[in-house]
Amino acid sequence: MADALSVIPAFVLRNLSDKLYEKRKNAALEVEGIVKQLASAGDHEKITAVINLLTNDFTMSPQANHRKGGLIGLAAATVGLSSDASQHLEQIVPPVLNSFSDQDSRVRYYACEALYNIAKVVRGDFIVFFNQIFDALCKLSADSDANVQSAAHLLDRLVKDIVTESDQFSIEEFIPLLRERMNVLNPYVRQFLVGWITVLDSVPDIDMLGFLPDFLDGLFNMLSDSSHEIRQQADSALSEFLQEIKNSPSVDYGRMAEILVQRASSPDEFTRLTAITWINEFVKLGGDQLVPYYADILGAILPSIADKEEKIRVVARETNEELRNIKAFPSEGFDVGAILSIARRQLSSEHEATRIEALYWISTLLDRHRTEVLIYLDDILDSLLQALSDPSDEVVLLVLDVHACIAIDQQHFRQLVVFLVHNFRINNSLLEKRGALIIRRLCVLLNAERVYRELSTILEGESDLDFASTMVQALNLILLTSSELSGLRDLLKKSLVHAAGKDLFVSLYASWCHSPMAIISLCLLAQSYQHASVVIQSLVEEDINVKFLVQLDKLIRLLETPVFAYLRLQLLEPGRYMWLLKALYGLLMLLPQQSAAFKILRTRLKTVPPYSFSGEHFKQLSSGNSYSVMHHVSGLNINEDGDVSQDAGNSRNGINFAARLQQFEYMQHQHRLHEKGQTLSRTNTPPPLTKTGVEIPEEAKRPALASAPISGPASAVAAEINRPPSRTRRGPGQLQL
Repeated sequence: MADALSVIPAFVLRNLSDKLYEKRKNAALEVEGIVKQLASAGDHEKITAVINLLTNDFTMSPQANHRKGGLIGLAAATVGLSSDASQHLEQIVPPVLNSFSDQDSRVRYYACEALYNIAKVVRGDFIVFFNQIFDALCKLSADSDANVQSAAHLLDRLVKDIVTESDQFSIEEFIPLLRERMNVLNPYVRQFLVGWITVLDSVPDIDMLGFLPDFLDGLFNMLSDSSHEIRQQADSALSEFLQEIKNSPSVDYGRMAEILVQRASSPDEFTRLTAITWINEFVKLGGDQLVPYYADILGAILPSIADKEEKIRVVARETNEELRNIKAFPSEGFDVGAILSIARRQLSSEHEATRIEALYWISTLLDRHRTEVLIYLDDILDSLLQALSDPSDEVVLLVLDVHACIAIDQQHFRQLVVFLVHNFRINNSLLEKRGALIIRRLCVLLNAERVYRELSTILEGESDLDFASTMVQALNLILLTSSELSGLRDLLKKSLVHAAGKDLFVSLYASWCHSPMAIISLCLLAQSYQHASVVIQSLVEEDINVKFLVQLDKLIRLLETPVFAYLRLQLLEPGRYMWLLKALYGLLMLLPQQSAAFKILRTRLKTVPPYSFSGEHFKQLSSGNSYSVMHHVSGLNINEDGDVSQDAGNSRNGINFAARLQQFEYMQHQHRLHEKGQTLSRTNTPPPLTKTGVEIPEEAKRPALASAPISGPASAVAAEINRPPSRTRRGPGQLQL
């Protein structure tokens, strides 16, 4: 210290701390000259003493003017040292950097000025302090004093120039410093950071792209800044990086994909669009690197497909198609379970478009990786089944396509049908609004006969009789009206002459017994007119209720549709189709005379050509003997329903209609008991102990039995009915309820 005082005159030290800037400036020039002389003489000890004096007595002084003088003095000393300044930077720079945080804004301003002058002298040697300088500049960029900000900007530009021309700059040491500050919200700091990213990225020798994952999230964060200028700068930087990615042979797609996925759900529209655009490019460029991230990417893309912004929707759909067209395999890291999990989650999306695309993904995975998908089936099946109740018809149809693909396996087929019946049971509106759509589509996808047989098996043992009746009526209406089931109708029309038709008729009959009108419709469809007539005559007072009459009205109107054109044409031969006439007249007698259905059917029957029945034929028709032998009309052998048989000795597929009738009567008896029980329950009256006078044969309780040919003698039919019953068993696969 004594050496420094002997070198620097007292008036210089006094002026260095003067309140007037001009005096401090002149004193600094004196210091510069003194240091220059010492440097020429090589007396670095005295130079060190001078620097220590300026640091300790001035920059660390409690007096602001002293601190200002010390800063300008250190800058002057550096200028005086010139090329020798690098030897003393360890003493000169730290006190200047400390002054950046001074409470006095003027001191901070002079600190910027001093460091600017120091940097101009030392240039590249300055790099060793870069991290500390960057940290200080980052803080000063948001300084409350405009003059300090302005001075900091000047210093910042100089430092950038020095860094871009230096070969000593360490990007590895700088990146952690940058990453720490990327989430700062201050707009001035954000501009400062984007400026540095842009400048460093422009330097050919600095690989900023390799470190992009470290600050990419921060740049995306700036896209939603309230300042248009900052948003524009961030977008410009991101666009430049994306272009570099397209041109680079080596990019770390994985880490960046994770960031983009998060930003794709940003509340800011521009951020979402930019993120989806990047993801789109990544899917095109990333190749194998992105396979482990497919699930995460899909999780970002599917919601974006339904974004409120059209641009985002367009890019998201394009990306989704690109992703689906890439064929990857589990052996390559393709996680089928993760993809399925994402698709399952999106099935509950509030947006129809997203739910649709999620289903397409499940369908695609089933097509390409069926074995792996079935492993995870338990994880997604509930969601797929619940999706059958989706408010969108398109979604329901797609869900059914997926279910049909799964239900190729019998176990899954039965599980699907059981769930459908359960869903219809607990949600009656679903049956009313979507029942026809679901059943018809399943019939197309999974074979109509297979679907109807399974439904019949389940409903046959249904404990909820009201639901069973409603469900059977719905299935019957679909059977009679849907174009998709024309093949099934054709098969049923051959029930009396074709083994497969007979088998289907018997299979459906067991569950159709839940509804009298369904049974009558089935018999008319199967041209089993004699049995239809007998069923009509077997109805009792309790069966003729409002529900029955509503169903009957529907049937009469259906008889006028093309589906029953064959039946109407058969009325041209009343002698051959006597039982058809009797069945239709039976229906007519059940209808109220003032109803529209009565008038429709009566009008139709009036068009039947007159036919003179012989006394024998009329006696047989009116006797009510439902299971008589073949009749002889006009020289032809005619069976019970009027079908012509060229050879009376031909063997025919038989149906034990007597047993079927008992089966129907038993089921209707159960329905009547159920209805009485409900009535008593509503009136809170204990049900009386009653004993029915009719004993129901065991055979009638069996679901479906083939029996002796109906064309045989009446005694054979009686023997079949009176045969000792076997133990009642449920049909194979029948639902246990």
